Amino acid sequence: MSSTIKIPLFPLGVVLFPGMPLPLHIFEERYKLMISECIDSDSVFGVVYYTGENFYRIGCTSMIKQILKKFDDGRMNILAEGRERFAIHHITNDKPYLQGEVEIFDDKTSENKTELRDLSAAASHLYKQTVKNLTPQESLELIGSLEPKEFSFLIAASSGFSLNEKQAFLEMTSTAERLKKSTSALMRMSERQKATKEIESMISGNGYLHNKIL
Repeated sequence: MSSTIKIPLFPLGVVLFPGMPLPLHIFEERYKLMISECIDSDSVFGVVYYTGENFYRIGCTSMIKQILKKFDDGRMNILAEGRERFAIHHITNDKPYLQGEVEIFDDKTSENKTELRDLSAAASHLYKQTVKNLTPQESLELIGSLEPKEFSFLIAASSGFSLNEKQAFLEMTSTAERLKKSTSALMRMSERQKATKEIESMISGNGYLHNKIL
C-alpha cells in the first residue's frame, strides 16, 4: 500500500481537476490561517467536493499560484491550481481546519497509447464544436498539444457537466474510460445545444411560430 501524507483540507462546492485553475476568496478565519500557512511553507492543500451534506473522499491537491489581493482584515483573493488526486484515509481536527491523511493516486499507466490518441482526437473535434462560443480561439488551438490524460481532465472540467458527473470523472483511474464517458456526455450536451438553437430560431427568426400559435 502506498504511503500517506497529511495535508489541510478545504471542503468546497466545486470539483477540482489536475491542471485546472481555482480562483478563491478566502474570508473565514480558519481558512485565512490555513492559506497563510500554505503560502509560508509553499505547500499544497486538498480540495474536496462538499455538498453541505455529503463529504467526498476523493479530491485534488491545489497549489497557490498567485495572491491576487490582500485586504486589511486578512481576507484575500488567490489563484490556485489543481495538482494531484488523492483518497482520504483519515481525517483529523487538531487544528481549526480539517486535515487529512491522504494517499496520492493517478491513472493506470498500462493503457494502449494508440487507443488514447484516437479517443483524444475524436473528443477534440466534438469538444471544440461544443465550447467554441464559450472559449477563446487561442485556447482551443492549444488542445492539440495536450496529452490524452490532460485533455480528459479539461473536458471533465467543462461547465456543462453537473458536479456529480465531474466527481465521477475525477474518481476514474482510466484515461480511456474518462475520455469515452466525457465524450458521450459531450455528445448529449451538443444535441441539447442544437435543439435549443432550433427552438430559438423558430421563435425569433421570422415570427412564423409565434403567429401560428396566436
